[in-house]
Amino acid sequence: MKNARRIWLSIHLYLGLSIGALLVLLGLTGSILVFYLEIDQLLHPQLQPTTVPYELPSQQAILDALQQAHPSRQDPWRIEQPLHADWPIMARYYTPVESVDKTFAPLMPTVDPVTLEVTSSRFWGDYAMTWIYDLHYTLLLDKSGKIIIGVIGLISLLSFISGIWLWWPGWTGLKSALKLQLRSGKARLNYDLHVLAGSYGLVFLLILSLTGAALALPDQMAMVVRPFSELAKTPAMTLKQTVTGSPIDADQAVNIARKQFPEAELRWVETPGVNNQQAWRIALYQQGEPSRRFPRTQVWIDPLSGEVLAIRNTKQDSGGDVLMHWLHPLHNGEVFGLTGRILVFIAGLLPLLLFSTGIIRWLQKRRARRLVAQRDHT
Repeated sequence: MKNARRIWLSIHLYLGLSIGALLVLLGLTGSILVFYLEIDQLLHPQLQPTTVPYELPSQQAILDALQQAHPSRQDPWRIEQPLHADWPIMARYYTPVESVDKTFAPLMPTVDPVTLEVTSSRFWGDYAMTWIYDLHYTLLLDKSGKIIIGVIGLISLLSFISGIWLWWPGWTGLKSALKLQLRSGKARLNYDLHVLAGSYGLVFLLILSLTGAALALPDQMAMVVRPFSELAKTPAMTLKQTVTGSPIDADQAVNIARKQFPEAELRWVETPGVNNQQAWRIALYQQGEPSRRFPRTQVWIDPLSGEVLAIRNTKQDSGGDVLMHWLHPLHNGEVFGLTGRILVFIAGLLPLLLFSTGIIRWLQKRRARRLVAQRDHT
């Protein structure tokens, strides 16, 4: 038993010393990102609408404003509907020539929903909150950074589990061990802070590590899930280029999609591009989906004929699809509303507390061993 404890103690110690600082970085940046859209608007008040509340303009009017501001950008736009009545309209242009060498760096304009003025045209990664997002998600190392994050997320599970194993008081002593009390004395106070942060935050830390690793390694996660459940694929679509007449506009596409899901909320409109090279893709939120901002209910529509080419109804998702859909909203707390986001924000601060108290305890024990060794030699 003593040997097993010594082994687990070494694992816990060396994992903490080796990856602890990185987990602190991921925790702090993750806490910030829980509210990154709100913080971005606080940092850039010019993005806020001129009048609040407002009536949302037509989707075609929004698209016209974007194309007028950026006439040379001929590829598809993705228009996001505001989550709140005092937010601007946000859009994405995924293929800007300025960032063609990067894996993900779309142009991110905002549009005033009242005046239809394009109030900003920033590139992902060039402003604070998206830079922090890339730091959290890839360590600013692009694809290789995602792999590192995924591996670190999996390794951190061993650190958390070893800590609980070392602390575990048994079922009979669990109630007493979980009492929210801090003893006097620097060493005891530091130990109590470390133990309480780890024991009370364990569930949140495990969830964040697991979902973070899965999000960073989506292909590997899909490989794990597929043997047990089918996963939806983006449907293959053939556009009817022989159709004559005027192509449908954004509002017509939205109306066609709404007929498929009349009770759903419009969330995203992805356009076919100036040359109608791809289908309209309309994303809608159905009650019960874990993410309102990124729902998986989608309708694909031929831009020339207006024919519905494919539908994805999340109410019919497989168990594997449900699991994959829950990863992101569980990781940022969105699935449980504001309460969940606040809990994830707090959980992101725990690695800093655990790392600092763990380092202090390690130094205290080293100092104690030196004092014992000095006494033995005198």
